Amino acid sequence: MTDLANAPRLLVEAELRPVQGERFQPTGFPSLGAATYQLHDGTEMLLVESAQSMANRLESAILEPGTVTPLPFLRGMPYVLVKQGEAALTSSLVEAHRLNSPYILEGTDKGLFERLKAELGVVAEGGVDESRLAAVLARYDIGALLHGIFLAKKELAGGRFRLRRAISAFIEARDVAPVISGGVKNDHVNPSGETSTGFGNVPFSREEYTASRITAYFNLDLAQIRSYRLPSELTQLLILLGQWKIARVLEQGLRLRTACDFEVARVTITRPDGYALPTTQTLEPQIRDLLAKCRSHFADPVVSEVRWTEGGSAKKAPKAKKGASQETGES
Repeated sequence: MTDLANAPRLLVEAELRPVQGERFQPTGFPSLGAATYQLHDGTEMLLVESAQSMANRLESAILEPGTVTPLPFLRGMPYVLVKQGEAALTSSLVEAHRLNSPYILEGTDKGLFERLKAELGVVAEGGVDESRLAAVLARYDIGALLHGIFLAKKELAGGRFRLRRAISAFIEARDVAPVISGGVKNDHVNPSGETSTGFGNVPFSREEYTASRITAYFNLDLAQIRSYRLPSELTQLLILLGQWKIARVLEQGLRLRTACDFEVARVTITRPDGYALPTTQTLEPQIRDLLAKCRSHFADPVVSEVRWTEGGSAKKAPKAKKGASQETGES
């Protein structure tokens, strides 16, 4: 923490390479395909993974596999758990705009909504107190202070409560060239069937890429985290948790798609000079200790439960997770 005390950003660059062969499949966008572009000198570039998609990967890094709850070492971290009956339906850790999820704010259980409204000190006009907003978010869903939030409710200052992401990432490739191939979905029962509905033999094309260099970029905005003016132990917790998320993605989260599986060749810290990114194993006991020290700043109980019964203005399930890009490609 001393090494980061005066740094406005922690900037991490990780050189990646495919775990097998040279080809990889980038993310694709509807009606656009792969996001290729050129630099001013004509260098062919490719966006391998967008900021939106990487935001989702950083958020999900803390989840116990197959659940909507955090890994065991993060027990004691505040978040909102939505229950339907006795079953866990969803949580603020996976929901669109986190606390702004319709499953949290639009059901018949208005307990948390009313607490937020009272504790945020909603005003009809003028600027909002971001320090107060940060303290309330730390109480109920501290991850929102890293991943951003937009409380788009007219009852909550007319939708003026919002924070941009303090942690972000993307992956791009340099000197890229397309690799065009294809295949066919075989139907051994009726090869000449209704191909428009999936029957019959269906041929398809496939586009992958090679590159001279693939780099993952991570940005932890330390100045933004300090601007929340939270107690020092909460600020330390956010900075360590942000580093843990980056380290976790680099250690375990780089199998982006079936044909897009990377390993880390080298990690470089470009700012501040001389800093080294700690491992998840090093960070976990420190985060666990800080969670205990921060207990008085969290809700009691630390996991706030909301009972989901459709009501109010809730009509449909949310379309996409916060930050989710409409990206395609083999999963």
